[in-house]
Amino acid sequence: MQIFIESIDRGIWNAIINEPYIPMHIVDGVSAVKSFDELTDIENKRVQYDCIAKNIITSALNMVEFFRVS
Repeated sequence: MQIFIESIDRGIWNAIINEPYIPMHIVDGVSAVKSFDELTDIENKRVQYDCIAKNIITSALNMVEFFRVS
C-alpha cells in the first residue's frame, strides 16, 4: 500500500503517516481554524493530500473493515 500511494504522490503518504493537517491562525491570542478562503496555496495542497488519503483508504476497505477502524 505504501509503495502504491507514494507512486501517486509522496505528500499523500506523508498525510497518512502524520496527523491530519488543520491550518490554524492566531486571533486575539487564541488559535482558530482558517477558513477555506484564507488558505495559502501550500496549506490548500496539504489539506488536499488529507482528502486524497482518506479517499484511497476508505476505497480500499470493505464495509466491515471500515467500521472496525473508524
